[in-house]
Amino acid sequence: MADVIKVPVSFGEVLDKITILEIKSERIKDEAKVKNVRLELDELSATWDEAVKDRAAEIADLRKQLKAVNEELWVIEDDIRDQEAAQDFGPKFIELARAVYVTNDKRASIKKEVNLALGSRFVEEKSYQDYTARK
Repeated sequence: MADVIKVPVSFGEVLDKITILEIKSERIKDEAKVKNVRLELDELSATWDEAVKDRAAEIADLRKQLKAVNEELWVIEDDIRDQEAAQDFGPKFIELARAVYVTNDKRASIKKEVNLALGSRFVEEKSYQDYTARK
């Protein structure tokens, strides 16, 4: 049996995973965990580089945006876990919980832009109703 599974996946999904692994490699302190993260990051980065080749510059700004959104999510998730640990489910917890899906929607939008820019045959779609405030 193989030690990894290879599946067809969109460009946006791979880039999302790469940016998350980059963040983990920068923020996790446990060296054993970092070693595992870097192994996966190196493998995915090599696959990405081979697939994208000369087109990486076209989506460089989208890549930065995706990493920034994933960094936002990292902070939000840390903060919401702190609230959970304190059993504080007040206004701050609600604000953070809402920030998770708002930020995830930004993330999905950027991933879709990456897919469209690179001509992926897979494009992420969401089916949620518009939750933005109506006036």
